[in-house]
Amino acid sequence: MTASAAAPSIPRLAAARRLVALVLCLALPLFLVTAALAQSPVDEPTSAATIEPLRLDLDAERGSWMLSADLDVPWSPALEDAVRRGVALYFVLEFELLQPRWYWTDRTVIERSKVTRLAWHALTRQYRVTVDGLTQTWDTLADALDTMRKVRHWRVFDAASAAAGSTYVARIRLRLDTSQLPKPLQLNAMTDRDWNPPAEWRRTGFQP
Repeated sequence: MTASAAAPSIPRLAAARRLVALVLCLALPLFLVTAALAQSPVDEPTSAATIEPLRLDLDAERGSWMLSADLDVPWSPALEDAVRRGVALYFVLEFELLQPRWYWTDRTVIERSKVTRLAWHALTRQYRVTVDGLTQTWDTLADALDTMRKVRHWRVFDAASAAAGSTYVARIRLRLDTSQLPKPLQLNAMTDRDWNPPAEWRRTGFQP
């Protein structure tokens, strides 16, 4: 075998080098982007931008289970400014009773919700909180929010809906209903946490 037959030809070497260079050119930007994302900090929701229940109790009373909870309702200058300009804000309190299943997703046994409306009345210079058709008026925003924080004796389901001795998970969340905002503010809510504070489900075990 001659030396010229054993060694790769010059055109083949050049083609191989061009291929390696092309692969490096394509892979390098992807590597740099991945490294930058790995080093960049991840924005975590702060306590000022979340809605968290501070207490969650279920009590049996006259054949029904009643829910009592203390909620932490966050506030922001953007929301306060909107209310003072006459924009009513709607908050939705949602409750679910789930039955865990190891072989499938949890079964939803009960779903309940109710809406709280917060508005500023310019003529009387008072805040109005409306729940289930009942309206209360308050002179200060702090008093109005304090009313929204407290959920007392909310009838969430009949005792017969939950089997005695079975294990369930009760969960609750309070969220701002951005669909009730004026259209321009709905666009803000898509990108600004001040207009759409995150509301995570909070859970507690429950056994009748």
